[in-house]
Amino acid sequence: MPDASVKDSENAAAATERCAGDKPPFRYQELERFQVPPGFRGRSRVYVQLWWLVQSTLFAMSPQAMYGWRAWLLRLFGAKIGRGAIIRPSAKIAYPWKLTIGDHCHIGDEVHLYTYGQIEIGDCAVISQRSYICTGSHDYTSPAFDLFARKIVIEAEVWVAMDVFVAPGVTIGRGAVVGARSSVFHDVPPGTVSMGTPARVVGQRDMRPSPR
Repeated sequence: MPDASVKDSENAAAATERCAGDKPPFRYQELERFQVPPGFRGRSRVYVQLWWLVQSTLFAMSPQAMYGWRAWLLRLFGAKIGRGAIIRPSAKIAYPWKLTIGDHCHIGDEVHLYTYGQIEIGDCAVISQRSYICTGSHDYTSPAFDLFARKIVIEAEVWVAMDVFVAPGVTIGRGAVVGARSSVFHDVPPGTVSMGTPARVVGQRDMRPSPR
């Protein structure tokens, strides 16, 4: 007589084969259909890989005080970087040619500027450590999981505090403050203080005259 354990294994294998052959009539995601849209990166694959190599070596391994060097590397790859910008070596930039940073901005440690779409950062803005400025996402209503990008604008004199997520298409108005560990899914009015997930306005920021 055949061993019971062998028979059980054969039955399990047959059941698995039957299930594998049964395809559901509808699927949420069909990733075999996923494709990066033509021209999405804005440069060739080789150029993108070259930047990622430079970023992981010459950029990331540079001494912290070499802000001018990192700004020069970013400009070399098409970024627009203003005067006196302070960008930490652990910051990550997906595609520099889609990045604009104004004068005297501070980009903190481990900030991720996910420039699948354009990111514009105005003068004297601060993006604090571990914040994630995310211009790209996927259309979850599409079985092909279509990729899309939406421009993010962070206007002058904004402070995005530590560990903040900013979603595609958002504009943060001039002088606004977004509190630590907030998630921003909608535009933030100028001069406001917002916090939470999703971020909501909780106050106003005082504007003071500049010393002469």
